Amino acid sequence: MKEQRSFVDNSKGCLFLVPTPIGNLEDMTFRAVNTLKEVDLVAAEDTRNTKNLLNHFDIPTELISFHEHNTAQRIPELIEKMNQGLKIAQVSDAGAPSISDPGKELVKAAIKEEIPVVPLPGATASITALIASGISPQPFYFYGFLPRKGKERTQALSNLSKREETTIVYESPYRVKKTIQDLIDNFGGDRQITLARELTKIHEAFLRGSLDQVASYYEENDPKGEYVLIIAGKPEEVTQAESDDDLVGSVDKLIAQGLKPNKAIKEVATQNGLKKQEVYNLYHGIGEE
Repeated sequence: MKEQRSFVDNSKGCLFLVPTPIGNLEDMTFRAVNTLKEVDLVAAEDTRNTKNLLNHFDIPTELISFHEHNTAQRIPELIEKMNQGLKIAQVSDAGAPSISDPGKELVKAAIKEEIPVVPLPGATASITALIASGISPQPFYFYGFLPRKGKERTQALSNLSKREETTIVYESPYRVKKTIQDLIDNFGGDRQITLARELTKIHEAFLRGSLDQVASYYEENDPKGEYVLIIAGKPEEVTQAESDDDLVGSVDKLIAQGLKPNKAIKEVATQNGLKKQEVYNLYHGIGEE
């Protein structure tokens, strides 16, 4: 085992992982633009899409296609070029390479060949949606796109429903309604969720509420644009409280996990065999002298 340093003199080339904007071109960083200008080759998921980006920023670097259907052919070619000293930037259509996009296989191959792999920070839909969701941002579990059908989808939803972390899922507008219903079936209609769509674009929007509320909303509204779903984690089981302070603390904990105050109060009351009004009064200090 040895540490691989990113910025040292090396007879080999280098693989740069360069994020691209997820909508707004102004989210392209100075470093990303300069890197794409300085490398010898850009490996792109869709060369037509990336060509438009390069033209916008006056980047003349040569493009080569690298997508899920040609990885077996391209990886040996790209590795050979980097072993010869070439610097290559790998980009996806939007956001960071390897996240729900091709790229991880090339990274593994480069590491195996002891070629430096240099990641650049930049735009990513998951974190952008998470920090504006209103749901606890940490800890979180990134899942990406759910399986479309069958046992894999059923098992994935069942597993995710048990997670206490906030979960991040990607979804297309064509499957949002079905996914919401599947989430209700597995998570329960009270689970809190935020749906972020068209992030960084002119029609960016957030829909926040319970799964039941979202399902009702989509009875009268059609989903539009690409979605990031931020789903609150499973509330921790509330044990029998030994004191008033424990009850208040249990309510606070559920609220921190994404439940609305009244829902949290009701949950704590149920778990402790108390009337909701008792816990409500205690939490809000009603009746105290």
